[in-house]
This record gives sequence, C-alpha cells and structure tokens, in this order.
Amino acid sequence: MFRLFSNTKCFLQMKRALQRPLWPVRLPAVVQQNSFSIDSVHHQTQTVSSWPKDVGILALEVYFPSQYVDQVELEKYDGVEAGKYTVGLGQKQMGFCAAHEDINSLCLTVVQRLVERSHLSWDSIGRLEVGTETIIDKSKAVKTVLMQLFEDSGNTDIEGIDTTNACYGGTASLFNAADWVESSSWDGRYALVVCGDIAVYATGNARPTGGAGAVAMLVGPNAPLALERGLRGTHMEHVYDFYKPDLASEYPMVDGQLSIQCYFRSLDRCYATYRKKIESQWQKAGINKPCTLEDFQFMIFHTPFCKLVQKSLARMLLNDFLASPKPNTESGIYKGLKDFGNVKLEETYSSKEVDKAFQKASQELFRQKTQPSLFLSACNGNMYTPSVYGCLASLLAQFSAQQLAGSRIGVFSYGSGLAASMFSLKVSQDSALGSPLEKLVSSLSDLEARLESRICVPPEKFSEIMKLREDTHHLVDHTPHGSKDDLFPGTWYLEQVDDKNRRKYARKPV
Repeated sequence: MFRLFSNTKCFLQMKRALQRPLWPVRLPAVVQQNSFSIDSVHHQTQTVSSWPKDVGILALEVYFPSQYVDQVELEKYDGVEAGKYTVGLGQKQMGFCAAHEDINSLCLTVVQRLVERSHLSWDSIGRLEVGTETIIDKSKAVKTVLMQLFEDSGNTDIEGIDTTNACYGGTASLFNAADWVESSSWDGRYALVVCGDIAVYATGNARPTGGAGAVAMLVGPNAPLALERGLRGTHMEHVYDFYKPDLASEYPMVDGQLSIQCYFRSLDRCYATYRKKIESQWQKAGINKPCTLEDFQFMIFHTPFCKLVQKSLARMLLNDFLASPKPNTESGIYKGLKDFGNVKLEETYSSKEVDKAFQKASQELFRQKTQPSLFLSACNGNMYTPSVYGCLASLLAQFSAQQLAGSRIGVFSYGSGLAASMFSLKVSQDSALGSPLEKLVSSLSDLEARLESRICVPPEKFSEIMKLREDTHHLVDHTPHGSKDDLFPGTWYLEQVDDKNRRKYARKPV
C-alpha cells in the first residue's frame, strides 16, 4: 500500500518519484506516467493516495498442443457406452503433449507469442508470475526458465515467482499481479501472468478429463478487462479431493465425487461472499437490490469437464432462488420450483432431483451467459490452471468488441485441496476500432482456425504416446521422444535432458 503523508509537500515529492520509472525503459502507450487517478482517504488528517485506474487484463494469449484425440473414438477404444465422454462429460476432443513438451516449453511458447504478437519490448515487463501444478523440479521455478527470453534485453529486474495450488495458481498469480500494480512497489511497467499445466491421468475413467495448455495475460492500468475492485469472494479449506503425493509420477490421486462436492460447496460460499460485497457497494451508492445471475452478462467457470459447468450455473440459480424472500414460482425463471423452497444447500450436492430441475430452469441462461465460453474446453480438455482463462479467451473469440462492451464477466476459479475465488471483470465501454478492447478481441479471432489446424491422433497411438511419456518422465541423459515436425511453428520444445537432469530447450522456426 502507498504510505500516507500528513503534508502536501511530502506527498508531491513521493508522487513524482512513483510516477518516474526506477530505470530507463521504453514503455508502450498503454502504461503512461500520468495514468494515476487521485482518490481521497483519511488517516488522522486528510491525505491523498494515488491509484492506477482500471487495473486488469490488457492482452491475452493461449497455447494448446498441436495434436488431439477424438472423444467419440476414445469411447470406442476404451469399450465404454457411447456418449459417456461426449454427453456425460460434455467433451468433444482432448489435446495432449508428447514427451518433448513439458511445463517449461509450454510457458516459453505462450510468453513469446504474447510479447511478439503484442509488439512489446522485453524491458517493459516488471513482474512475471507463473501459476502451475505441473512440477518437474522441487526447487527451480518455471519463472526462472522463462528468464532466458529476457536475456538479450538485459532485463533482470523482474519480480514474481511460481504459485502452486492445483488449478488455482493462475488466479492467485493474477491477483498478485493486480495488487502489485496497485501498490507502492509498482514502477510503471507491466505485469505478466502465466498459467500452464499438462493434465494427464492413468488409464481409466479419469483419463478423458485430461488436457494441456498455457495462457499468458498482460496486466496493467487502463485495461479493457478491469478487475472490479473489492469484489472477490474466496473460500479455502483443508481437504484431500485431488492431490499429487507421488513426486515421481505425473498422475494425481483423485476422489471424484468428493471433488465435485467440494467444487459446489466452494461455489456456494464464494458466490455468497461476492454478493455480500457487491450489495454493500451498491448500498453505499444508494442502490438497494439483491445481486443475482442477471447482474452478470457472462459467467465463466474453472472447467474440469463441460457438463460440470452447466451444473454449476444451475447451482448459482439455486442460490438466487433460496436467497429470494418471495420467489415467483408461478411464472418466470422460477416457474415450477415451488417444491424446492425449503431445501438446504449443503444437502443438495448429490441431489439428482434438484440438479435436473435447476438445469432445466437455467437452460436459457446457460446458453446466453456460459456456453460460448466452453468452446476451447470442449475441444482441448482441462488445462488445470489456465482452464478458466481459456474460457475467457473462448468468450472473447466469439463475440465482437461491440457485443462485449460495458458487460460484467463473472469468474469462478477453483483449485482442489482447496482454494477458490469468485471475482468479476468489467469490460471497457470503448469498442471503437483500434481501442484496447477491439485489439484484444481481434488478437483471439484465430482461435477456431488454430484448433482446426491440429492433428487428430488415433486412440491407439494416443495410448502409446501416454505410455511412453509415463515411462520416460524422469529419465536423465536422454533425448525426449516426439517429432518437432508435429508442433506448431514457433513452439518451444524439450531438446535434451543431460546427466545432471538439466533441461535444454529449442524453438521450432516460425
């Protein structure tokens, strides 16, 4: 936080110091030295604090593997009933990595893509934090591997490190980046948030819920997607629903039913806290109304599998229904739900009757607010930490800047173990050609074409690749299996692991 000063002269001296970069850097137009807004605060005597305005996401880049397995074909190969993966889970395809891609290569690729496509200078970044649960070294952070991208620029003054808790690390990193920009430590440069994971499971019914990918987000002031200040609802507790105690294996220990129950419980509590905070803000502004799903133009979720997200939106409607003092069950969205007026949230986690009724009632809300965000998840699978931000990318890729302008995007992030938060992004009103919002939306317009350019791999070959990855995961002094010819142009890959377990990376030419 900014220090508070009791006299104007002292404040002005500090204000000038904060607005001046600590060392010469070339700042792009988005980060201007005069981008601070002034708010009044009181501490003994009246003082003034500087806040950067509309801190949030300026640019976003997505990377996913160049190969996938079709879920219909995987159903046949696994000998399960038709529709178990495609209807029961809501999945169409699943991206996966061969042994020559690891968490470091995924993050190298997505960071380089974002910086190059956004025409940034490497010295304009002052903080870089990585959210991941894919651990290949118990000491050396992925962030330190990414520092090789900055070598030519000479920029080593970059704060941040890795953050880990299942699928929540990316959200924690985003919060930390925004807090840094709004703090007295900010030197005027951008923050870069990187989320990346490789989600793989042992052979069995969990394997179809895998996936892989990475997302990079540029964070700074005057953003087209601003984090709404003071609107975070968080829930954390100790539970073993999904965890990875075997450090020699990529595979997790999973209690599927418990994990879904934890997800729903976290959603209930985060939503309740978020509503309390936004309603408090509204009351101070003279607005007396309850917060409901209608206050979000879009609602996106961490997506282990797409069907769970549909159930989650229905659960938010259940929360709205139970919080309403006199819900109209004769007409409107609550029509026919009279019998559920006295249910208790904690007793409905596994209730098929409640689930079915509220999924039906929320069907149109789901189609409007959430279904477009599942485009990447349905085609690539669960990316763990980048999952909810892949949903954000999907949303931005399927709507125009004009359609998105002024909207509120609700975000629910969940990580097993557990840590969860609900927050919201406010989209800029400015959707004009060349505006930051229009540029952000345009940068993701190739998402569908990139997905269609991937290679479809038969289930038999997919299983062979997964077995080879399992057998070679911790080998030393070897060249990982996989052809760089199968990778997208510009992709980083693991070239060699030496006899001291040091990893060397190379980049496929663009």
